[in-house]
Amino acid sequence: MSRIKRVLIVVVSIVTVVAIALGGLLLWLWSGSQVSTVGKESFDNELAIPPLARSSIDKDGTRVFDLRMQAGEKQFKKGQRTSTWGFNGDYLGPTLRAERGEKVRVRIRNGLREASTVHWHGMHLPAKMDGGPHQTVAAGADWSPQWTVDQPAATLWYHPHPHGATEEHVRRGLAGMFILDDDRSARSALPKRYGVDDLPVIVQDVKFDGADFDHGHRMMQNVGFLGDRTMVNGTLSPHREVADGLIRLRLLNASMARTYFFGFSDDRPFALVGTDGGLLERPASLRRIQLSPGERAEVVVRMRPGERTVLRSFSQDNYSDSWQQRFGGGDDSFDVLQLRAADRLRPSSEVPVRLGELEVPDGKDAVRARHFELRRSGINGRSMAMDRVDEVVTRGTTETWTVRNANGMPHNFHVHDVQFRVLEVNGQAPPPELRGPKDTVFLPNDTTMKLAMRFDGPSDPDTPYMYHCHLLHHEDEGMMGQFVVVEKGQRAGSPADGSGTPPAEHHHAS
Repeated sequence: MSRIKRVLIVVVSIVTVVAIALGGLLLWLWSGSQVSTVGKESFDNELAIPPLARSSIDKDGTRVFDLRMQAGEKQFKKGQRTSTWGFNGDYLGPTLRAERGEKVRVRIRNGLREASTVHWHGMHLPAKMDGGPHQTVAAGADWSPQWTVDQPAATLWYHPHPHGATEEHVRRGLAGMFILDDDRSARSALPKRYGVDDLPVIVQDVKFDGADFDHGHRMMQNVGFLGDRTMVNGTLSPHREVADGLIRLRLLNASMARTYFFGFSDDRPFALVGTDGGLLERPASLRRIQLSPGERAEVVVRMRPGERTVLRSFSQDNYSDSWQQRFGGGDDSFDVLQLRAADRLRPSSEVPVRLGELEVPDGKDAVRARHFELRRSGINGRSMAMDRVDEVVTRGTTETWTVRNANGMPHNFHVHDVQFRVLEVNGQAPPPELRGPKDTVFLPNDTTMKLAMRFDGPSDPDTPYMYHCHLLHHEDEGMMGQFVVVEKGQRAGSPADGSGTPPAEHHHAS
């Protein structure tokens, strides 16, 4: 009996030590996972404004841009040079700008040592020009997609989309803004002088290991990479001097996994005037707006002479349980950008009462409903396969897509080629920030959204578009599917997988 007692004492002691160690580890992970830069930023760096890309006009009227993917170095911190990638420079890329109805061509040169792609996020264009994983540009090669701009004025962006490597390529710095204009936006009284009262705000979270980027995934962070500070347009701790009464901010969440909850440090209201795909019908007065990776929002804020305010990302409480909240970044907060108003400001017109007319369908003429279950392991139980067509849609039809996340963690959902209307969120009418044209939506755990979208082609049975989670680690893991647009009754073709393997299955359009 004494021997048994001694064994039991040893066992209990070991279990107790292990439990204390595990508890200590969890406490350390828990306390070390919350990040805040509120009140800690010096804002001593002038905000960089990406230059407008130069373009030329061909004899047939096509507007031609040139982009080169290249490696470089950039000083984010004084005296420290960080290895980076960029378009036409060391980090990020120029802002492309075109008008509705224009034909555009982008001559892309891959100056990197590995293959990549350039995807036009939010753009309506032929599948072969989309820049998804099927349009790979080899190292040293060229690609010249061309299309006619056929959608309203909007804030779009471009970034790489190589299958399995999107997170790595974006984190190195390959991204830029693509602004579309139209007649309505030209006549609008909204601020529109680029870099003056109309500012691009490309927000990314980063972490440094010495001079280099540290993009390791920490334990428990199943959303992907989360940094410990933010930068805007490649500028750490940025400020911007402004001299106008109204300032338009084109917010772009270009982070890999982090969702932001934007507002201002003094809790001032702002006018939401545009979402992913363009202007709202009417402005919405808000104090907060949540943007997950890939989402955009155009907001207008009023400034008064001599004042300062900080664009801030506040903590969030809608991720899931407290575990996901902490390790998914929901508890984090950041001071992102300081606006400094001049002592005398140019007067600005009031934000118009009416802004635009939505061109996204209301779902009343939908011919088919589809359902998508989001899980980290895949969508509708299947991980991405380059040679498999998951959905076939008929050109010229409207459909409703119901997307559900019950995976216990945050996800979002992006559809290539189309802008859609959010019809319902958990069976209710969407809030004001989801009533404009969208191509990406945030779905916290236990969220179901019903979306209406129209597929106006052109048809291409052999070249698919993507739908996927835009948390890039999830996308790279296979949380993505493919659809083709075909004529009525046409079969899906054979999308390439890079190895000549035929597709695993075929579908018919209904």
